[in-house]
Amino acid sequence: MTLTDILPSMRRVIADPFVPDAWPERTRPTLDDVVIGGVSLVRLASICETPCVHTGAALVPRSGGRVSTVDDATAIVVTVSNVCRHSSGAIVVQVDARLGAVPVAIRELRLIGRISTAHDVAMVIGLQDEGPDLAVADLPGDLRIGDLLAVPCPGDITVGRLRRHPSRR
Repeated sequence: MTLTDILPSMRRVIADPFVPDAWPERTRPTLDDVVIGGVSLVRLASICETPCVHTGAALVPRSGGRVSTVDDATAIVVTVSNVCRHSSGAIVVQVDARLGAVPVAIRELRLIGRISTAHDVAMVIGLQDEGPDLAVADLPGDLRIGDLLAVPCPGDITVGRLRRHPSRR
């Protein structure tokens, strides 16, 4: 449990914590963005549209930030395309990418593009176009259509692996 979990209003002054080893080298979270090597993921999404990716060298796990000479890591930016409540009461979030096609670090999924002071709630994230491929992530309770989400993924991921089939957009 972190300070921003207990007091979400603190997100106005400190960034949500993150696990650096999951992200590409030189990743720095800000109040409403993730910046990698000087590249804003919010700005990247505005230029390239979503889904979009930013790939860099991975960090060696538990090394204190040592850069890997062989492994890459990718940050993925997606847009929330739907938020609804399932009959079971669960909040279900759909995004504009097939996150189930790649090994995302779902616990690192974070809102970018705006600051939310709503408490985090467990949400079911649809990872594929259809079917049972789901994951649970804690996201702000006021998540809405059009919000941007960023999530890291090990490896060198291309946008083509994330794009939805044109007939299912």
